Amino acid sequence: MKRIYKIVIVCFSLIALFASCEEELDLSNPTALSLEELLQTDDGFLLLANGILDAYQKVPANEFLLTELRSDNVRANTENGNFPLIASYNVDVNNGDVATYYSNNMATIKHANTVIDNRFLAPESQQFTVGEAYFMRALCHFNLVRAYQNVPFIDKVLDINEDEALDYPQLPEAEVYDRIIEDFRTSIAFLNGGEQNRYRPTEGAAICMAAKAYLSQPNPNYVEAELLLASVVENNAAFNYDLLFVERDDAENFVFNPDPLDPGVDLLTDAEYNANLSILYGNVFGNEFSGGFSESEIVLDGSWSNNPGLEINDEIIFSIAYDLFSSDNYVTSDSGLDDQVETDSESHSFAMTLQGPSNGVNIATLDFLEVMTPELQPVRFPASIQVLSYNPSVITNDTFNDKFPTDGEIGDNDWIVLRYADVLLLYAEAILAGGESTTDPRAVAAFNQVRARAGLEEVVNLTKDALLEERRVEFVYENQRLYDLIRFGEADNILQQFSDENSLFYTSERKYLPFPQREIDNLPNFYEQNPGY
Repeated sequence: MKRIYKIVIVCFSLIALFASCEEELDLSNPTALSLEELLQTDDGFLLLANGILDAYQKVPANEFLLTELRSDNVRANTENGNFPLIASYNVDVNNGDVATYYSNNMATIKHANTVIDNRFLAPESQQFTVGEAYFMRALCHFNLVRAYQNVPFIDKVLDINEDEALDYPQLPEAEVYDRIIEDFRTSIAFLNGGEQNRYRPTEGAAICMAAKAYLSQPNPNYVEAELLLASVVENNAAFNYDLLFVERDDAENFVFNPDPLDPGVDLLTDAEYNANLSILYGNVFGNEFSGGFSESEIVLDGSWSNNPGLEINDEIIFSIAYDLFSSDNYVTSDSGLDDQVETDSESHSFAMTLQGPSNGVNIATLDFLEVMTPELQPVRFPASIQVLSYNPSVITNDTFNDKFPTDGEIGDNDWIVLRYADVLLLYAEAILAGGESTTDPRAVAAFNQVRARAGLEEVVNLTKDALLEERRVEFVYENQRLYDLIRFGEADNILQQFSDENSLFYTSERKYLPFPQREIDNLPNFYEQNPGY
């Protein structure tokens, strides 16, 4: 089981002694060292790299509020504080979540730059840590450019006593992407041939994230993205990546259904097979189903809970580990460094777990519930939303997220940054290359793999609209919908209509967050606020 104990601060980095084995991340309690002392120890670069991963644990803590809550998937209770303002695209420039998300990504970038600045001192055995640092620096800038658009690209540890920040102005979006892609490509070289570990950046993860960046930039490079993704999809067995899936002949029979031609033979019904697939779909997120199959209702009848033993699976390419401990001091997006030293219990996002309803967030929109139904989504439906709260006949009924069924204060669901279903659909997207449809067998086959796991019929012609809708239901509550709409060029069409129908305040400019006012105040007359704020 993953174990998390104590965290100490080591100069520029928050050092976490994560074990390198894939089965667990074990945080020890070392003595604080200076950076100079740390770099001279046998495992100093490993400790610094672990500090990067630990720093990133705070990033997903409020990402949901700034991404999924600003999509057409999720709404907030209209009586609960600041969340309805975010959901209605009426975000204030002084919003705390906007500011802490920015600073938490920047803090992780600082830890990554500590390794990169000293990379020539890294021993041969720890060169992979340099690749991890480039990967994490790229990932954080990728988060920032998608959320705020024109951001600085920080490529060194800045001296707080100097005016070095003046050398790092906001850059045009395209230039930021160029730097992100360069970092991901550099990380590929450093991580080449390294050990596969789903709790650490790897070559496969870097290849796929570079491709996603190519697709997300203002002028997508479909050719480069396709080449990168093909190298993974066409060799997925070598990377140990695959969907969690069971063939019909190997599926479990829940109830006896006699064959009319031979009553001694038990037939597997479509509903039973879908139940098998649904249980596996929940396993992707480390969730275990407790219950059975209701013959009368022909659905899964029970509840989900996190099982850490399921979190390492072939579909996960890179995830951030969290663990379950009883504590009154858990990590949040704005936990201070001193707070985290005392933290022994961490959750990726209070808002997305079982406690989300208490904050009035992670409520499925009526628009989403039109596509996420037991009939349309027999596999993903029971594993994505709380079935017991589902009642589409009552317009005011609240239906909540069920992908992260742990206590929000001491949750132990890992946060998945990248999984193989995403890679397959990105590959299809790259082959589609901005067109309206394709019959290319590679794109269709990749798309149909995800469809088959969802218990849905195959297609022979893949359309842009079908791909976007498939991504919506596959990745709901995984903070992808808003960025998918932007990447597909559909944000203004879909979100404007959604906003008009629900009396919200969306405008084209507000697909991006405001640049945090405190960043502007720190360097007056240097940074510009995003339009629309």
